[in-house]
Amino acid sequence: MTKFDVVIIGAGAAGLMCALTAGQRGRKVLLLDHSKAVGEKIRISGGGRCNFSNLYTAPKNFISHNSHFCVSALNRFTQQDFISLVKKHEIAFHEKTLGQLFCDISSRQIIEMLLQECAAGSVEIRLETSAGKIKKSENFFEIEVENATTNAAKKELVQSESLVIATGGLSIPKMGATGFGYDVARQFGLKIKQTIPALVPLTLAEEILCETKNLSGVAVDAIVSCGKISFREAILFTHRGLSGPAILQISSYWKHGEKIVINLLPEIDIFAQLQEAKKSQPRQQLMNFFAQFLPKSLAGFLASQVNHPGNLSDLSNKKIQEISDLINRWTLTPNGTEGYAKAEVTSGGIDTNEISSKTFEAKSVPNLFFIGEVLDVTGWLGGFNFQWAWACGRAAGERA
Repeated sequence: MTKFDVVIIGAGAAGLMCALTAGQRGRKVLLLDHSKAVGEKIRISGGGRCNFSNLYTAPKNFISHNSHFCVSALNRFTQQDFISLVKKHEIAFHEKTLGQLFCDISSRQIIEMLLQECAAGSVEIRLETSAGKIKKSENFFEIEVENATTNAAKKELVQSESLVIATGGLSIPKMGATGFGYDVARQFGLKIKQTIPALVPLTLAEEILCETKNLSGVAVDAIVSCGKISFREAILFTHRGLSGPAILQISSYWKHGEKIVINLLPEIDIFAQLQEAKKSQPRQQLMNFFAQFLPKSLAGFLASQVNHPGNLSDLSNKKIQEISDLINRWTLTPNGTEGYAKAEVTSGGIDTNEISSKTFEAKSVPNLFFIGEVLDVTGWLGGFNFQWAWACGRAAGERA
């Protein structure tokens, strides 16, 4: 049996940060992952350039049943702290929009940076290695591990003083996502908040898709609202419904059966514009009026929804209001989401009331830690989830 001070299961963003932090404290650390490579979500994020943080990270950018839980970790390891690490490794980066920070060259630079920092802490990394049964004695954890690359699969026991679960949520199962972290939490009696796909495209009913099928690939700047929550970014029409940053953002708040409201022209009061156009261009058709502001295919779709074959001069104020509502307050009821397969993150997870907000240690199980997406903390789109991973990974690594 090999003995370690700390075993970390999950070599994603949070697990890597925890490993390098604990290792550089002088702890003997083993980092396990069943994948062939570390940091796969880091690698694919931001179109391969990794949206590694956000300049405006604040507690308001996170969703949890316990809104105060994330405050301590975010305050103790800020976006500026991670930026300092990026600068130390001379990785060029830029702000894209809304405070989102991306590598100039490649997300692999962030992975390599984290690996170099792990090496500085003498962290042992075992890939294609799965964790199985976990037992806890008074002072130690025993973890059954199995390496998939050996000719004859052989199970081995490793022992550690501290065990950190950083296995993520259920999103993107094709990349190896499982419910392992939740299973461990249940094994030790921790409560779990219901999990749902988040930052995920929304789907529309077939009768709506029949009308919008020619819009697939069309993107426009819009404001999308659900209840009192609104986001202004691009929306994208797809063959299954709606996607794009604004839709992904609102999906974390949307619940089945609820309506969403889309303002397709946030800068334009269509009611006022139509009243003016009715006077100045009375012979103009509605399709041509829409096409001044929107892509032609979307203009055609909207004109078909209004069903007004005449000129602008024929519009009544009631009809103008109907058109204005369609453009500035288009109301839809999605019939679902594209699920965990397309979700960037998982909302819900281990109840944070079970976890110390300072150390990320389970309150009822000494030396058992949970970090990252497996917890009931979900960030907005735009680098917030990575900053959460860095912050909670650092906090656990300082204690484990």
